[in-house]
Amino acid sequence: MEFPSPLVPATLIRRYKRFLADCLLDDGREVTAHCANPGSMMGLAQPGTKIWLEPNDDPKKKLKFGWRLVDHENGHFTGVDTSVPNRALRAALEGRLIGGLGDYHTVQPEVRYGENSRIDFLLEGSGLTYVEVKSVTLCRQTGLAEFPDSITARGTKHLGELADMVGQGHRAVMLYLVQRTDCDRFDLARDIDPTYAAAFSAAREAGVEAIVLGTRISPDGIEVAAPLESLV
Repeated sequence: MEFPSPLVPATLIRRYKRFLADCLLDDGREVTAHCANPGSMMGLAQPGTKIWLEPNDDPKKKLKFGWRLVDHENGHFTGVDTSVPNRALRAALEGRLIGGLGDYHTVQPEVRYGENSRIDFLLEGSGLTYVEVKSVTLCRQTGLAEFPDSITARGTKHLGELADMVGQGHRAVMLYLVQRTDCDRFDLARDIDPTYAAAFSAAREAGVEAIVLGTRISPDGIEVAAPLESLV
């Protein structure tokens, strides 16, 4: 998935109110960017961090920049926009590029199910496969990506609803897309949200599958990459 507009480098001044970030462009201008990430962004939002912004000229948008990447300045990047995984995964699913998720003829995004929820992708083939997607950006140990980075009651609810789909005779998959290029392993952050971790264990026992995929990230775009080692 290529970014619609070329990204521009900047330095983070501060992130606040979850969805706003003041940034300093390389030309000296200070701008406010939209931060499309409701999580804590632990380890990614320190003032002075090098980041990449996507400009826009959409008159309907109040903010003319969107925060897309953290540049770790060692050849690695983290994608911070939580809307990106679904866009990148849709292209990969439609191209049947994800192992274990290729035996279907229809990919439907954002289908209503459960209790007032929407599944990220409903795949139709010989049966129905429900795929819930989570963006993973937390890294507290070298090479290890973790989810979640804050308490997520919504994520816990989704795990229960996936288990319900298995109980109704369907296939259900929890797909974690690691938006970091510096990680090759994945685990749950059980200390951050033990309720989510317990719900994950219950969902796995009920038959919900888990897939962990890596990404290739640059200021040009984000692509789905090979599976990562999962410790769950």
